[in-house]
Order: sequence, then structure tokens, then C-alpha cells
Amino acid sequence: MNPYQPAFLDTWTLLTHLAAHTDRVTLFPHVANLPLRPPAVLARSAATLDILSGGRTELGIGAGAFWDAITALGGPRRTPAEAVDALEEAIAVIRAMWTPGPAVGVAGRHYRLDGARPGPFPAHPLGIWIGSYKKRMLELTGRLGDGWLPSSAYAPPGDLAAMSRTLDDAAHAAGRDPAQIQRIYTVSGRFSHLTSDRFLDGPPDSGPAG
Repeated sequence: MNPYQPAFLDTWTLLTHLAAHTDRVTLFPHVANLPLRPPAVLARSAATLDILSGGRTELGIGAGAFWDAITALGGPRRTPAEAVDALEEAIAVIRAMWTPGPAVGVAGRHYRLDGARPGPFPAHPLGIWIGSYKKRMLELTGRLGDGWLPSSAYAPPGDLAAMSRTLDDAAHAAGRDPAQIQRIYTVSGRFSHLTSDRFLDGPPDSGPAG
């Protein structure tokens, strides 16, 4: 989640606590804020939690948003195009750190490895799930992601079909079967005394059964 939210506990510390108190629950951040979590360190954090939880971890990751809050904590300010490019580089770094072998190098504009030793290695094929909504991000998910994590707050139900088609087309173009990309739709809403045209936002009696 977002390290710039002082009202929230640190995500990785909380996930580790949850892993120690559960046996069957799958754990993952929805989503890790890439500009404030260097990908090589993020890879090691996710792999470590996967080992400690017995293979119950996945990695949700996002390119970043709310740039004023990010820069307030010392993170970079990126344009939308730079954020997508940085995420693609980060995925290459993360996968390199999860692949057994000799020291590796990744040359990127935003992220690089220069003789880094891979490891620790996940206990199971740990997936990279991407929170994406715009065309380039959806195409990146179709090419490189193991899962897609849209949320109703940013992707209303009526927009999902078109987004999914963009993702599927990118997967086909990359020689992938779109069915290999798992999908979870996060639904959120709130009760309010005011009538709203937003999804699941309004009085309790405003729904179909009301």
C-alpha cells in the first residue's frame, strides 16, 4: 500500500504479522508503491514473506500516484510515461532477483542492477499483479503481468470490459494466452445519506432491493 499514509501501518510489517497468525490466507499488497520501494529490495521482501508463509504470497505493484505525497517522503516525481517505463524496468529487476544464477545486471534509466546477487528465492512461482487502468499500463499488464488488480474506485463496472479487451489484445500480441493472466476486482463503497451516481455509494435503501 502507500507508505505516505501516516494513519496506516507499514504494509510489509503488517503482512508478516498476518502470515504468522494465519495458515491458509494468501497475502499481498494491493498495491506496493513502486516509487517508494526500490524493486530489488521489494523483490527480496516479497520472496522472504513467501518463504516464511509457506508459499502464500503474491506481489501487487503499482506505478505510483499522488506524486506530491511521494515527493514529500523523498521519492521521485514522474510523468505518467516515466512511471510506466519505470514499472517495466522494475519488473525486470524483480524477476532477475528471483531467478537462481550468477550475479546479474539490468541496465535501465530508472532502475538498474550492477552485479547484484539474486535471492532469496520464492517458495512458489510468485506472481506479479499490476494495478492498471490506462492504455499503456493495461498493455504492460498484458505483456508482463501475472495478474490484474483493478478497483471499483478507479474502474467502474461499465469500464471493465473495454479495459479487459485492451489487456487481452496486448497479451495476444506478446504471444501469451490472456487466460494466463489472473484477475481480481476489488469492490468498495460507502453508506451515505446522499444519493450518488457512483458505484455502491449512497443510502442503504437505494439499491435494487430498496
